[in-house]
Amino acid sequence: MKQLVINIPDSLNLNEREASMTLASKLYEAGKLSLGQAAELAGISKRAFTELLGSFDVSLFNYPPVELDRDVNNA
Repeated sequence: MKQLVINIPDSLNLNEREASMTLASKLYEAGKLSLGQAAELAGISKRAFTELLGSFDVSLFNYPPVELDRDVNNA
């Protein structure tokens, strides 16, 4: 695994856990990581990760509206 060092301004008052969860949730939202990979990056279980996604404005169901419409029409 690669290691990345990021300098975060003290004024953000962001701890390491919040930073890793923010990064993991946004990479999950973008489709760059699976749920399991994102949870591992955040350093928490999949269950905990899914429970915290909403507080980062990320949906567990990561489907574009077009795909959802298609799925509803095919149901």
